[in-house]
Amino acid sequence: MKAHHEHEFEAAPGLPEKLPLGESILWQGAPSARSLAVHVFHVRLLSGYFAAMLLVQGLYLAGEPGGLVFKPLLWSLGAALVALGLLTSVAWFAARNALYTITNRRIVMRIGIVLTLTLNLPFKALSAAALRTYKDGSGDIVVDLAGNDRIGWAHLWPHARPWALQKPQPSMRCLPDAPKVAAILQTAWLASNPAMAPTRIQDSTPVQSPRPVSAHTATA
Repeated sequence: MKAHHEHEFEAAPGLPEKLPLGESILWQGAPSARSLAVHVFHVRLLSGYFAAMLLVQGLYLAGEPGGLVFKPLLWSLGAALVALGLLTSVAWFAARNALYTITNRRIVMRIGIVLTLTLNLPFKALSAAALRTYKDGSGDIVVDLAGNDRIGWAHLWPHARPWALQKPQPSMRCLPDAPKVAAILQTAWLASNPAMAPTRIQDSTPVQSPRPVSAHTATA
């Protein structure tokens, strides 16, 4: 894997420093830009909304002279395409600049579009993890911080569990091979913490229990 020029300071792709003796990389990957656009930035949902608004506008203007119908519709269509293009671009940049790493001791998340932030999450600092899969095959892996540790939601976004504002939870978003990654994380986590009992992350759209990580298919 070749690092982008803005990440040339890294000791290895996604890692701010060399791994200590005895620690090894088990998996590295990044979000799917398409999945981010659909599930995080809701481009598909907004496309339907804009299409409905254009239809309503067209019906409202029906019967007017041609110039009074097509010109407003073209302006509205152009504004909708610009909005969707901007959201898609942000999703692409977010995916391009993110790199998730799982070692036999921790999770490392290099995230950020303008300012790069590297989160170092040792297994001992985590209390739970959960897998959420989407119908397109991609999925999120959410981790819960143990104790009173907190990371600002604004620092994490969009690599955070949606709407978990009071207790932000880092999330490896929109992974193309999320179940496979969850299995790798589960094996490494249990090997590192064999005595820890499973816990549960509460969710209003219940994401199933973390350790052992189990899947939940989202409706989105």
